[in-house]
Amino acid sequence: MADDGAILVGKSSLNGTSDKSERLLLKLANRHGLVTGATGTGKTVTLQVMAEGFARNGVPVFAADIKGDLSGVVAPGDGKPAFVNRAKELGLDYQPDQFTTVFWDVFGEQGHPVRATISEMGPLLLARLLDLNDTAEGVLNIAFRIADEQKLLLLDLKDLRAILTYVADNAAELKTKYGNVSATTVGTIQRALLVLENQKGDLFFGEPALEISDLMKTDREGRGIVNILAADKLMNNPRLYATFLLWLLSELFEQLPEVGDLEKPKLVFFFDEAHLLFNDAPKALLTAVEQVVRLIRSKGVGVYFVTQNPLDIPDTVLAQLGNRVQHALRAFTPRDQKAVRAAATTFRQNPAFDTEQAITQLAVGEALISMLEGKGSPEMVSRALVAPPMAQVGPCSPQQRQQAIQQSPERGKYETMIDRDSAYEELARRKNLNPDGTPVEASTTGGGGILDTIGGWIGGAPQQRPKTGPGSRGGPLPQSMAEKIITSAARSAATSIGRQVGTAILRGILGSMSGKR
Repeated sequence: MADDGAILVGKSSLNGTSDKSERLLLKLANRHGLVTGATGTGKTVTLQVMAEGFARNGVPVFAADIKGDLSGVVAPGDGKPAFVNRAKELGLDYQPDQFTTVFWDVFGEQGHPVRATISEMGPLLLARLLDLNDTAEGVLNIAFRIADEQKLLLLDLKDLRAILTYVADNAAELKTKYGNVSATTVGTIQRALLVLENQKGDLFFGEPALEISDLMKTDREGRGIVNILAADKLMNNPRLYATFLLWLLSELFEQLPEVGDLEKPKLVFFFDEAHLLFNDAPKALLTAVEQVVRLIRSKGVGVYFVTQNPLDIPDTVLAQLGNRVQHALRAFTPRDQKAVRAAATTFRQNPAFDTEQAITQLAVGEALISMLEGKGSPEMVSRALVAPPMAQVGPCSPQQRQQAIQQSPERGKYETMIDRDSAYEELARRKNLNPDGTPVEASTTGGGGILDTIGGWIGGAPQQRPKTGPGSRGGPLPQSMAEKIITSAARSAATSIGRQVGTAILRGILGSMSGKR
């Protein structure tokens, strides 16, 4: 269903005839797109038709699978009568097809684990994920700045917790350079991290982190690989879902080189339930999304938002979505009617029919379609029947999913989490503690005992300095750290002396009592 560098999405059905092909031009597919419509009107099927068309033309696809329905692309279509009849109605030959599919899952249950490091996520997206206020977001930015200046790797949540604790413990020293940091604010962030952990969001942070290039591959036949993110459980945490997809977009934007307009995209990205990205989003985040969508087209990436109503998308983003498919909307209330009018105004009007009225009359599998023409301008909207998918419609079986995972080119690459030396371990060493929180044993070189060891530290004898921490790298031990070490050692000595004195006194008392007998 693809020829001459285009994907057949449907054929116009005005006056009961199917005479005009509605095609998505590959060379304009990086101008982004929008698929909208009420629940149950056929959005997912349209998404699958477009994904199959891209893959068939050698364009890799990434799509979030909210209900599991998209997973069927891994299996050939079963030739349902409705699809066979639809194909004949559109003058097509129905031929079952299947596509090489790689499954991904943040929780690692229904696909390869997907991870990002804390540093890659950045303070802006993390603040959005944790739903922080402006004050807490400011403290988070301070923590990231300090980690960057002190070369501390922020890879997972325990690294973030460690740097926040460090900031809180040294708030007085950091105040003049970075501003006030209150323990209360740090506590607020820590509690938000705890909530994220309870929702298993901590599984997303760590290494090995996802390599963007693994999403941009073709199979042996030159077809684009369809990457499916299992998002049914991820949707239980809508903020994590939206933040993850926005992070992925930002990584694509930052890592890919400028290529201009290509004959076909390097990757197409489908963002289902797109309204979650924009709900209650702060202005800074909306600005970032707008910038990414506007500029990522020059990186060869097409972004397609899938949601119920065009009003779910901010106007500044909506204006950049050139290829559009509108399924039916319901207009039972004044608010619904307003939404229908707004949706109708986003199209280039066709004098042959009333767009606003048509939106409420569309049948399942029917849509208003307006794609970009050769010069990049939107064509007049057409009422069309959507072409049938050639792969299986609906979820694949667990056995089919597992087989695809076993045959995946990414098998074994992401399954085992790596916990390398990072901010948590380094800050633990600076506190003269092992990473597990146990004290590092003081050096007893020279046999002088703990008091001699303290004296050696005070005197600066290099052979008796702790073997970990900044001193192990040849630099002087920070004064504050030396004071902490001396205090800890002195307490240990006092405890030992106290025990000896107490034992002697007890023995004396017991001895005198024995003599009285």
